Amino acid sequence: MKKIFIACVACLVVFTSMIAVKTKESPVENTSKIVSNNNYTDNSLRIEYWVDSLYAAMHLSDKGLSRSVFFAACKGYEFMLAQNSLVKDGILTICDFSQSSSKKRLYVLDLEQCKILFNTYVSHGRNSGSDYANSFSNSNESHKTCLGFMRTAETYIGDNGYSMRLDGMENGFNDNARTRAIVMHGSDYVSRQRVAKGIVMGRSYGCPAVPAAEVKSIINSIKGGSCFFNYYPDKLYTQTSKILNSSFSWPVIQDLQLASVKIPDSLAKFLSAPNPVN
Repeated sequence: MKKIFIACVACLVVFTSMIAVKTKESPVENTSKIVSNNNYTDNSLRIEYWVDSLYAAMHLSDKGLSRSVFFAACKGYEFMLAQNSLVKDGILTICDFSQSSSKKRLYVLDLEQCKILFNTYVSHGRNSGSDYANSFSNSNESHKTCLGFMRTAETYIGDNGYSMRLDGMENGFNDNARTRAIVMHGSDYVSRQRVAKGIVMGRSYGCPAVPAAEVKSIINSIKGGSCFFNYYPDKLYTQTSKILNSSFSWPVIQDLQLASVKIPDSLAKFLSAPNPVN
């Protein structure tokens, strides 16, 4: 079982307070622009509450990450868990390319500890756009960023120093990531100093390049089989991604039900209820 109990305890105050409020109100924000709520099991509201508890506990809104993007990332993470596609669970990396490159749009999250490990700048491909990315590709020599869920892989020392390979998990969107040499590496053209001087952030050949001073720490935290998500509200991707539009049982629900025996009765009763109501 995944170690979700730690996250349950860390988020307990937020989670239980949200239960009290939401049992009197309408359901949480509609995320149908990214994924359809019709793809859930009867545990859909439990899933919503779990996502909301993590989102609030990590203050992700204050960091510029929308709840709907976080929800999509969590769904892909849970899908990869359910498929046994992750070697390193508990870590979720999100590159939110709907944000300007001058924003700290890379988020490395520890879901078990309810912590933001890193929130920093990240590049997009030179042919994906200037300050904002708006064009994406899975093709060789496109020099564009690819979208979707990937898995972090091994590290190596290359032309850009300490780097980490990525393996695409979505056919047609990023399955060419390894052959395209789409890797995480550090670069001087991605930095806080450029933002301070009003200089547009540099762009890569499609790689998620991060500030050189942070690359080693980031890579060491996520390497070896964790979930990595490149997001943009691209209609083709959001409407046809097999991961975002999949129907499956989220592993977190089983973990939450097991953890409920160790947490207060108010939350335990909610988790064991057959179908929460408004």
